[in-house]
Amino acid sequence: MRLSLGFEPPYDWPAMLGFLSARAIVGLETVADGVYSRSISLSGAHGTLSIQPATADSLELTLDFPDPTAVPEIVARVRRMFDLDAELATIHRHLAVDPLLARLIDERPGLRVPGTWDGLELAIRAVLGQQITVGAAIKLAGKLLAQYGAPLASPRDGLTHVFPEAAVLAVADLATLGMPKSRGRTLSGVAQALLDDPLLFEPGREGGVARLLALHGIGDWTAQYIALRQLRDMDGFPNGDVGLINALAALEGGPVTAKQLLARAEAWRPYRGYAAQLLWTSLSRVD
Repeated sequence: MRLSLGFEPPYDWPAMLGFLSARAIVGLETVADGVYSRSISLSGAHGTLSIQPATADSLELTLDFPDPTAVPEIVARVRRMFDLDAELATIHRHLAVDPLLARLIDERPGLRVPGTWDGLELAIRAVLGQQITVGAAIKLAGKLLAQYGAPLASPRDGLTHVFPEAAVLAVADLATLGMPKSRGRTLSGVAQALLDDPLLFEPGREGGVARLLALHGIGDWTAQYIALRQLRDMDGFPNGDVGLINALAALEGGPVTAKQLLARAEAWRPYRGYAAQLLWTSLSRVD
């Protein structure tokens, strides 16, 4: 099945694809020839999707899924994942009051905030990434997928498994994958929390960050990161993020503290998440 997903241009597809490619888990996702593909699981059914640019104001979604009644939910998730409903003109007018952000917007006018297919998957990724590099976290995630993910009935083009279910991870001894026991307990605890509250990662739900902070091992950075990419909180801002601090310091040519970054970001509300994405993306040019 092929579907056209429209958006208000511009759209910086290379930046979106680069972000997803750097974080692609082997067996779960592939990025090749300008196309992003992944396995998906919904209500116990498994399938795959691929997405790529189609026209100046649309992406083409190719879907292989056994349950046609799930298509509206899949489309809604994909639209959030690729930030297709962002009102960039409104966001940019607000952020461009800051001259630095105005310059970054001029350089990447179609930059979006990458979302995610599934809240548990993102939370697991975020916890795995605590205090280690993106590359190391992705390798750990690949081990977790291979050991606990369900295999696709018909693997294709490098997609072999779907991400593990919460019920599986909640009882697994994840420390055996090569991480501190405390982190393994946090991962299992997050999975159990989702079983206890199936709306834990529901986008737009009030009080989402507070619920995340109440979980063992989830600090402010992790909660804000999940809020930005899964809860779709446009003001989500991972305070203390080293990448944000380094980007601002490089762009302004001097040292910046976490406190100074947070103070500067007050003027960016309620779109601090888009400011963060602009700063993160700038790292590829200033490093």
